[in-house]
Amino acid sequence: FLFVGFLEFWREVAADKHYMKGGKIGEFPAFDASFIPGGALNLYDPFGRNKNMSEEAKAAGLVKELNNGRLAMLGIFGFLSESKIEGSVPALKGIIPAYAGEYMAPMAKSLFPAL
Repeated sequence: FLFVGFLEFWREVAADKHYMKGGKIGEFPAFDASFIPGGALNLYDPFGRNKNMSEEAKAAGLVKELNNGRLAMLGIFGFLSESKIEGSVPALKGIIPAYAGEYMAPMAKSLFPAL
C-alpha cells in the first residue's frame, strides 16, 4: 500500500504535465539519481532495451501486449466457467473443483451503506 502511494506521489510531483491537463496517459516519470541514492531503474524500460526501437516495432509490441491480456481474460473465464458448470471446458474437466459460491459476492453490497 505504501509503495503504490509513493508511486502515485512521484507521478504527481515529477511529471511534466498531468494527464488531465494534456499529459500522456500512463506515462511515468523516470527515477533520477539525484532523488534516490544510487539511482533507480526506470519502471517502463529498466534496462534501456526499448529506447532504440522504431515506432513500428513499438506499435507491434503494444498489439501483442493487448492480445496477451485478452487471452489471459479468456483463460480466467474458462476457469470460472468450469468451476460453475462441470464439463463446460473439456480440457479442464475434473481438474477444477466445483464452486457453489457467488463470484461477485464482494460486489453485492456497497462499501458505503450509509450513503
